Amino acid sequence: MIGMWVDLSEDELRAYRSSQTDPADFDAFWADTLAESRRHDLAVSVTPIAVGLTTVEVFDVVFAGFDGQPIRAWLRVPARRDERLPAVVEFVGYGGGRGHPMENLLWSSAGFAHLVMDTRGQGSGWSTGDTPDPAGTGPAFPGVMTRGIESRETYYYRRVFVDAVRAIEAVRTVDVVDAERVALYGNSQGGGIAIAAAALDGHVSAVVPRVPFLCDFRRAPVITDRPPYREIAQYLKAHRHSVERVHETLQYFDCVNFARRASAPAWFSTALMDGTCPPSTVFGAYNAYAGPKQITVWPYNEHEGGGIEDDAIALEALRGVFDRAERH
Repeated sequence: MIGMWVDLSEDELRAYRSSQTDPADFDAFWADTLAESRRHDLAVSVTPIAVGLTTVEVFDVVFAGFDGQPIRAWLRVPARRDERLPAVVEFVGYGGGRGHPMENLLWSSAGFAHLVMDTRGQGSGWSTGDTPDPAGTGPAFPGVMTRGIESRETYYYRRVFVDAVRAIEAVRTVDVVDAERVALYGNSQGGGIAIAAAALDGHVSAVVPRVPFLCDFRRAPVITDRPPYREIAQYLKAHRHSVERVHETLQYFDCVNFARRASAPAWFSTALMDGTCPPSTVFGAYNAYAGPKQITVWPYNEHEGGGIEDDAIALEALRGVFDRAERH
């Protein structure tokens, strides 16, 4: 079936501004949340594993995430290296995990260190994961979007966003990594996590959110019936009296609010036929983004966005960022 535009025209998207507001204590909440987890030592372990590759070495990484809980990751680096490497920290799309150690070789093949963070409690939808989410939550619609959603303290993405910041801190400790040259990359959920982590860390070199999820929560669940946003609508269909309480929670996790606080150069992408992450939700975050920014709009694509073309744009952009940082 031929697709169609699911949202506003590109001109309207560029003029669109999200109605999402940020709570007065947004920054204090996140400062306190990060301080709590930073009381735990990062406890980074980096263990080489044999995968039979000749151009890339792979390491099994474990570090302490939210509340000191162990989070797994893969670290891939070029087998031949003469100096400390710039690093790309990747966050994974919804339902996926860090996957197989031989997958996802682009960034290490390009000469970068590449850390892929496992996403707690996911990793069985389309790629495998190895990190549980031990925190208990109340009633939830299947999936992770509504886990603990009645409170900012218990909401699932509070744990994930802290894990992401700790992943950045962990990769900076690895001896092959240039700690001053770390960029963030992610597709869909991974793109949303990258925006949040860029704002919370405050020192990354660049961020690449491809067709990002977790943006514009006031709008998203009422303009698309596709998962994962549908999980929120389904939850509120059953919990009729929780609408305002849920949206009060989501204010603290909306990437529109994180975008307002992010300063690293950013390369976004969106697709006009994307019913999973509708383009107005992406533009809600993009138009709010405080740092230097560019966005690629793919008019005839769905949630795959630009596919390999997005990767090519990201590779050129990050190589330029890292080269300029090295010269300075």
